[in-house]
Amino acid sequence: MVALVRSVAATRPALFVAGPRQSGKSTLLRMALPDHLYVTLDRPANAELAEEAGEEFLRRYPPPVIIDEVQYAPTFFRHLKAEIDENRTTFGRFALTGSQVFPLFEKATESLAGRISILNLNSFSLHEMETGLGKTAEGDQLMEWMLLGGYPEIHAFGISPDRFYAEYVNTLLDRDVRHVLNVRNVRDFDRFLRLLASRTGQLLDITSLASDLGMSPNTVKSWLSVLAATGLIRFLEPFYRNYGKRIVKSPKLYFMDTGLVCYLTGIRTVRELRDSVFIGAIFETLALGQLVRSFIHMGETPDIYFYRDHSGREVDFLIPRGEKLELFECKLAEEAPSQVPGFKALEAIAGPENIASKVLLTPVRGARHLESRGFTVRGLVDPRGNYPAMAAE
Repeated sequence: MVALVRSVAATRPALFVAGPRQSGKSTLLRMALPDHLYVTLDRPANAELAEEAGEEFLRRYPPPVIIDEVQYAPTFFRHLKAEIDENRTTFGRFALTGSQVFPLFEKATESLAGRISILNLNSFSLHEMETGLGKTAEGDQLMEWMLLGGYPEIHAFGISPDRFYAEYVNTLLDRDVRHVLNVRNVRDFDRFLRLLASRTGQLLDITSLASDLGMSPNTVKSWLSVLAATGLIRFLEPFYRNYGKRIVKSPKLYFMDTGLVCYLTGIRTVRELRDSVFIGAIFETLALGQLVRSFIHMGETPDIYFYRDHSGREVDFLIPRGEKLELFECKLAEEAPSQVPGFKALEAIAGPENIASKVLLTPVRGARHLESRGFTVRGLVDPRGNYPAMAAE
């Protein structure tokens, strides 16, 4: 990501790195752009100056500058736009971080179209953890990393995941949820988070969620939109292309970090994770997270779907490549299935010539004995088989 940040900063006057709290946004920018001044709007005085006196703020913190947590001063963007327009051809002057959760901030970034590039950052990928920690994401180590999640502070400082995620959720409730949604009873939102975590990897049923929580569907929709905007969850849309007549049309919901899922579902040890009824869904959640990160780390936009028909035949993840399709199925066990009904269904509908690949994503790298059944097998560290291209980082 360091190399990607530098290359993007060299092509635009401003760069914005968005992502959930504690995902390492400011650290990434400070590593990639060491000559930039740094200021954070997480400090109320700085946020007030940027919001109320943007020109004075820019005089005090002139470019090149990293401005952290910029969502706390949404009206600052009109001053930023004016400053950029005075010299559109000087690139890399402003590097911003923040969340895309705030409506005013979202409108503000739209006003910078053509002047700013936006990158999304998640918590560490398995590839980054392998590279940084010198361990292999297999067996018990993979299970431990599923339990811990990928937030940098847990791995850099050995913070207990219980402590980290308790503080993380409290901060989310106190800073973001109260600010955006004006939620009076944060316990309701906490219950919502925990119920949602138990449904990662499942079809989204807003009516069922609302009923279980005793809330209105509109409230649930509003809360879901905030979590999606902060990067904590992701919706996976079903793939259509006019294949079949009875396709499930609801999206699937995934958390973007398995450590947060484990915390919210009460899983505290690797043994509890292995024995959990959620293990399959958490493994699938991890797999999607790695696919998404593989796109982002290559500077691409994730283009991932799922397939499911009313007969129950499904493909976990599907990536269109022109007219062809790349198919991915998660397999937690080491023994390959004799067939994947979803693969067979799509081959019959789209034609074998339009199936570019059929990939089993497993916890074990190099499980070549599975490929005799006609599948390509990959571990989660390189789900798309392209991570060698990232070695320059």
